[in-house]
Amino acid sequence: MTKSRPRVPRRPAPALGVVRPEAADMSTDAFFRHIVSGMRNGVLAITRDCRVALINHEAYRIFGIPEPPDPVGQLVSTLLKDHPDVVRVLVGAFDLHHLPNRVEMRLKPSDKVIGYTLAFVRDDDGKVIGASMFFKDLTRVEQLEERERLRDRLAAVGEMAAVIAHEVKNPLAGIEVMAGLLRRKMPDAPDAQVVLSDIINEAKMANAIVQEVLDFVRPIRLQVEHTAVAEAVQGAIQHADTKARRGTIAVNVTLADALPQIKADQHQLTQVFTNLLMNAYEAMGGKGHVTISAERVRLEDGSDGRDAVLVQFTDDGPGIPQDVAEKVFDPFFTTKAQGSGLGLAIVRKIVDAHDGRIDMRTSPGQGTTIRVTLPVTGGNEE
Repeated sequence: MTKSRPRVPRRPAPALGVVRPEAADMSTDAFFRHIVSGMRNGVLAITRDCRVALINHEAYRIFGIPEPPDPVGQLVSTLLKDHPDVVRVLVGAFDLHHLPNRVEMRLKPSDKVIGYTLAFVRDDDGKVIGASMFFKDLTRVEQLEERERLRDRLAAVGEMAAVIAHEVKNPLAGIEVMAGLLRRKMPDAPDAQVVLSDIINEAKMANAIVQEVLDFVRPIRLQVEHTAVAEAVQGAIQHADTKARRGTIAVNVTLADALPQIKADQHQLTQVFTNLLMNAYEAMGGKGHVTISAERVRLEDGSDGRDAVLVQFTDDGPGIPQDVAEKVFDPFFTTKAQGSGLGLAIVRKIVDAHDGRIDMRTSPGQGTTIRVTLPVTGGNEE
């Protein structure tokens, strides 16, 4: 006969979702601060008199500002003096009856894109005592969406361009051949020789533009390998010197020590740098300075900080008006008398294929800087 064990009364389980501070050996406030601090979204809350009540580490990272010793109690306009749009939105929440649920905003000057939600903070009686903003870095998401939109546009343009190019290339080839035959049959007519030579050159130029359009709309296929950025830069300088008039322009190269190799198509990367140098030469009129620099950076685009190499091309040329600078990477946009307007568009397409990004900083009379950021493990082989 077995003895029954005496029943030991069980301790009541804590309510679902509630942690007893004494069991965790920390106060409820400390536990709450750890939760907010570890969140992967930015959190910012202010009181009714527009003072900071709460801000977490991710918010500092996204805003790109240092963490002060004690931000609580500071005016939010002081803490976020570099982001007046954020201050305006958060403070303006107190004047709204219905808060937006999901809005996007571009931060300056970092050009990051955030998606945010606003909420009121209420006391036990339902009175509004503050406002909070929850936000996430969507820069990486926006870049991928923009690339997808560009691919869709190029696919539609590509079908049309292939048909047009086929119909145009054949007549151009015929014009060039017939003009060449006529030129050989009329060796004693110098005036005709000049005209026919012009016809041949114009036909070749038109054919080159048609071919450039076809190359642009075709998908890029990368031959990815471990690539040294320094070699691509040196190759670009040599190529640019053979394709464009450099004049007395001095090119200074400043590369950081121990730059990591990146996974890239070295040939196409050299083409990118060559095009950027040639554009600088053309804009500077044969005099001035171009500085090429490269350094290792961490990408702060919501992608958990990938390693990357930042290559910058800086010239002391005339600069570009802002309305023009916003369009320079658009297909078929050009301010030149000749050309297809595809040079920088092709550059952007190649950089996108490497999962990188390119941007321009310029103003009239202040020169131009083009920045190419390439992740160390980027480059999608197709």
